[in-house]
Order: sequence, then C-alpha cells, then structure tokens
Amino acid sequence: MSNIGIVLGRFHRKEVGEMLDEARAVAARRGLGIVAEVWVPGSMEKPLAIKRLLMRDDVAGAVALGIIERGETEHGNVMGHAVISSLIDLQLQFMKPVGVGILGPGINPSQIPPRIRPYAAAAVEACADLIEQG
Repeated sequence: MSNIGIVLGRFHRKEVGEMLDEARAVAARRGLGIVAEVWVPGSMEKPLAIKRLLMRDDVAGAVALGIIERGETEHGNVMGHAVISSLIDLQLQFMKPVGVGILGPGINPSQIPPRIRPYAAAAVEACADLIEQG
C-alpha cells in the first residue's frame, strides 16, 4: 500500500471538510493510506506543507484541497497562480505526484457546492494514477 498526505485550507473549513471526506473515500477505494492530514490557514501555506510531506520517506504523493474564492481585487488570481506553480515545481523536484483539488481561483460562492466532491475525488485519483505509474 502506498501512502499519501493531504493538505487542507481551513479558511472554508466546512466545505473543505466535505472535500476531505471525499478524498478519504477515494483513497480507500484506490488502496492508498493517508498518513497525514495537515490543516493550514489558506492556499499560500499549502506549498510549504506539501513540501514537508513530500520530504517524508513514507509518503508517495500528496493532495492539496481548498478554495480560492473570487474577491474584490486580483489577489486571489495572483495567489492561485503562484500556489499552483509552486505545487507543480514541488512535483518535479521530488518526483512525487501532487493532486490539486483547489477550487478557483475566482470561484463564486454559488459554484462551490457542486464542485466540492468532484474536485477532491479528481485530485486523489490523479495522485493515485501517477503513484501506480511510478
């Protein structure tokens, strides 16, 4: 059995909690163990938490879950691009997959509920697929 870690943004704790439930179910179905669930303040903190997980010998991959909601400024878009770029760089640095289940940047509140479970599931599935190929 391969192990993964999950990093979660607590700014939208209720919705991200639902994402975690889905991620756990998909991980179990795919035969992945979850060795760590790390809650961080928001998306900006995800790359460091993911890096710490990827440095562990018992972690074959990681999943980032969260929401970057549309705001009144471009902050969310800039942050979203920086976070995704950092997560891609970490995948390549450690040669371990990072499944990204971050809604947004720029998602409207009404768009969040129908995407919670599909995005979480897709992030774990992507991580599992790449672990299997590895």
